[in-house]
Amino acid sequence: MTTTIEPSSTLGAFLTQDQKDYFKRTGLIHFRNFIDRETVDLLWSACVAVQQEWITGAREKVNGTPLKWGVDVNGERIVQRFAFANQFSSVLAQFLLDPRFNLLLELVGNGARLGVDEKDGLVVNHYVNSDSSKFTRMGWHTDSVRDLFMGKPVMPMLNVGIHLDDQDPRNGGLRLIPGSQEQGVWGMLTKKLSFFDHRADPREVAFEIKAGDLTVHDGRCWHRVERSTLVGTASRRRVMYIPIIAGAYEPRGADSPTPIYHHLSRFIG
Repeated sequence: MTTTIEPSSTLGAFLTQDQKDYFKRTGLIHFRNFIDRETVDLLWSACVAVQQEWITGAREKVNGTPLKWGVDVNGERIVQRFAFANQFSSVLAQFLLDPRFNLLLELVGNGARLGVDEKDGLVVNHYVNSDSSKFTRMGWHTDSVRDLFMGKPVMPMLNVGIHLDDQDPRNGGLRLIPGSQEQGVWGMLTKKLSFFDHRADPREVAFEIKAGDLTVHDGRCWHRVERSTLVGTASRRRVMYIPIIAGAYEPRGADSPTPIYHHLSRFIG
């Protein structure tokens, strides 16, 4: 049975010392009720509008990042992994101006910023478990593998997740190994076969998520997404991720090339 971590208190006007200490030790933290259900619905409506624009325009990439397309339970074509969604919606762009996001920069330190136009910008993952879905799970990986693929030093990176659905850990979702952010480059390269290894780890933890919750995890931690045991609508999990990064400013634009790790993703299931 996978251990489920206890959520922190809500994210208030500042990070408490206990919250900062917990994150430093584990590389993760979970805040309840970051947004209400009305805001959840507003954000998803904005995502659907972006999706429709991309369907109409037959878009395959944004700023060099391929979109992951799939089919919903009703047979309709859907985007299962958005990239830079904030650049196509004023609602999503405005949401990222919430001053509470700035509180989280302290978890990285000097030079930290939201990656609104770097990495893949605001990513929206739409998992659904059905016969026609192409996006049901994700193998063990660290986000720092991107830096390694590009021949760059590993820089701090946090993934801030805004969850749009309730998530029972018995039915899939994020798994993470606490403390693995301290492993170093050798550990990132050798401890697991990145993206291909889906096996449960006795050290992993899961999250009991409610729609509107916010999670933060250090990108240097090993993490994966477990496939739901449910099928159809009951298996649906939608989560938006915005990175917090440091180091040289590296915006991506329409002429940006596709990174090699995205080319390799077609072989990953």
